[in-house]
Amino acid sequence: MLPVELTDATDAPVCCSPLVREPLSAAEADDLAHTMKALADPARLRLLSIVAASEGAEACVCDLIEPVGLSQPTVSHHLKVLTEAGFLSRSKRGTWAYFRLVPGALDRIAQLLAAS
Repeated sequence: MLPVELTDATDAPVCCSPLVREPLSAAEADDLAHTMKALADPARLRLLSIVAASEGAEACVCDLIEPVGLSQPTVSHHLKVLTEAGFLSRSKRGTWAYFRLVPGALDRIAQLLAAS
């Protein structure tokens, strides 16, 4: 079978397929790359999934250390990265920090991946 050649309204050959949706702007790509870098670590993905699976989508840092097998300072660093990227919010109760999944935080990435 011969390749199909696209044409425009004048029946002239068109070299490229038309865009079916708006591509990311440079600023959107930078923001999305920053966000995805926060997820590009196995420990952070595990921490995010543990928080999301916890009652009320909230967990104390004290409950996150053992499941990932990392030290408290390392877990705290990863949680800080996830918080700065907008996936988690942080509140302090006494001496412990609690992290909550930000509603809709994963939706933009899920929508982008589903549209591909």
